[in-house]
Amino acid sequence: MMTDDDEFAEFANAHAERLRNTAFMLCHDWHLAQDLTQTALTKLFLSWRRAVQADNLVAYAQKILLRVWLDHRRRRSSTESTPGVLHEPAYRESHELRLTMLDALAQLPARDRAIVILRYFEDYSVEQVADVLELPVSIVKSQTRRSLTKLRELLAADQLALFAG
Repeated sequence: MMTDDDEFAEFANAHAERLRNTAFMLCHDWHLAQDLTQTALTKLFLSWRRAVQADNLVAYAQKILLRVWLDHRRRRSSTESTPGVLHEPAYRESHELRLTMLDALAQLPARDRAIVILRYFEDYSVEQVADVLELPVSIVKSQTRRSLTKLRELLAADQLALFAG
């Protein structure tokens, strides 16, 4: 029989990369994304007995990650930057498209960025996003619509180059 530690280690190994990628989309910094992921996994470990009773453990971990990121943004230290070259993992998509999209996402307010990332990068339903962010469904729907409109405006100049071919 697996111990709680073994179950957690198995979960963390299986989902850490996805959590880190989500964190990167939120903060746009691989080093910070790694820190946020580690903090979220630590908090998850500390509440593991309660967490395993959740209907969707991955969503539970994502919610912890989102809370950790929002806490970080509220702190004064969130304005610090990391000098040097950041090494990003390879993606299947076009690097140019990914960087352009990440730049556009970075221009959205934090809550709107979280909504878009959870809806379209993590494939959450409107109801799941509302639950994670503790918002009414109507707010998630209206903010999604406004955020997508803003992203279309931000990406308009690059649209032909990005989606040609």
